[in-house]
Amino acid sequence: MPRGSPRSRPAPVVDSFAYENAARVAGRVRICGIDEAGRGPLAGPVVAAAVLLRPGATPLAGITDSKVLSADRRAELAAALIANPAVEWSLGVAEADEIDSLNILRATHLAMRRAAEGLLLPPDFCLIDGLPVKGMPFPFQAIVKGDALSWSIGAASILAKEHRDALMRQYALRFPQYGFDRHAGYGTPEHLEALRQHGPCDIHRRSFAPVRAASGNEPVQLTLF
Repeated sequence: MPRGSPRSRPAPVVDSFAYENAARVAGRVRICGIDEAGRGPLAGPVVAAAVLLRPGATPLAGITDSKVLSADRRAELAAALIANPAVEWSLGVAEADEIDSLNILRATHLAMRRAAEGLLLPPDFCLIDGLPVKGMPFPFQAIVKGDALSWSIGAASILAKEHRDALMRQYALRFPQYGFDRHAGYGTPEHLEALRQHGPCDIHRRSFAPVRAASGNEPVQLTLF
């Protein structure tokens, strides 16, 4: 090694079940992870997932933040999670009109609550990606970047993303002029050009400034809290 060059160090190993194990030590049994997909797009719902691994089961390998996975790998892991009898999961959806009436933050929290409440039995404890969720009816811990740190949250991120992408592919059949199957409703140049040409459709979020501009209305400042 040349003199003065930094000594290479192995990347730290993340125990992706550490948060779940800590909750179990504290006496929790039914521990679910919760994450969402679709806060940023101009169209479509925000989708949340809750995932719970039954006590004693072995976590599926390869689970992590859905954003770092290829589409094929994400689909493969989602299918494996759904097929695993040791995994309980539930989805919660807040539609575009709810996003417009509540704002995106409150709608995201609504989808997360719906996902947690949709499990077969109530969870004892929730691990939630990001910041605290107002009105969550179960005890929880919010973990910033939790989808990369907690197995349960990572699994939830995969199922939420897969389900939302599938919904947007269905909407692409109904509204083919927007290309929802290619950009999932995000504000890509293609999508913005389609908005300029065609205006918004039924699933566009009219409280989002680019959509309001395309419909001929002035953009508004959203209230996040």
